Amino acid sequence: MSPRPDSDQEMPLVSHLTELRTRLLRSVCAVFLLFAGLFYFSQDIYALVAAPLRAYLPEGATMIATGVASPFLTPFKLTLMVALFLSMPIILHQVWGFIAPGLYKHEKRIAIPLLISSILLFYAGMAFAYFVVFPIMFGFFASVTPEGVAMMTDIGQYLDFVLTLFFAFGVAFEIPVATFLLIWAGIVSVEALRKGRPYVIVGCFAVGMVLTPPDVFSQTLLAVPMWLLFEAGLLFGSLVKRRDEHEQDEAGESDDQPPAAQP
Repeated sequence: MSPRPDSDQEMPLVSHLTELRTRLLRSVCAVFLLFAGLFYFSQDIYALVAAPLRAYLPEGATMIATGVASPFLTPFKLTLMVALFLSMPIILHQVWGFIAPGLYKHEKRIAIPLLISSILLFYAGMAFAYFVVFPIMFGFFASVTPEGVAMMTDIGQYLDFVLTLFFAFGVAFEIPVATFLLIWAGIVSVEALRKGRPYVIVGCFAVGMVLTPPDVFSQTLLAVPMWLLFEAGLLFGSLVKRRDEHEQDEAGESDDQPPAAQP
């Protein structure tokens, strides 16, 4: 296998493994340092995450801890996950540093914006879930609580529930990146995705139905942003694909030109 144009020679396997270990250690250290700095505020962090539910608890009702170690382990787990989420830029930077030497120049030109946009979109999905979806969802759950039933949620179950939704919405907001990569890699054409737009819209509403309370407003609140994100990925993918084809055509035309006559 010939080396990439950007590298002088292929790196031996042992050197690859050594570099991979170094970058993994850096990523783990970044998570650990962030966790160590946040652990003192673990109770406050949990209170902040639980605020959307506590706002809709009946007067005098509280959250409960059914496990013996839950009052300690639940904030501990949440702080660790927050440290992991916050360290994602560092982790992705280490991933980029490991794979960058093996990429062509045009691949690097695309990869850097994709990494940045992936991080921002993931955080945007989590923020959308916290500030928009959670209040609507917990308000709905509180409104349908049967009479005579006290709404007191276990802190461990609540954490597992919101972490699942944070991850689901973060991944859902990666739709533009996934759409762009499918187009750029040539796996799916722009025309095929445009023809499949009705199925995409139906799929967005199906995902919204699964992840939100069973009312049309909440489903639409998630499905419409997902559809718009798909359209954004389709737009950027078609623009970049068109630019690459234009550059290839210009390169082909320059190759077809006859050499200048020698005097």
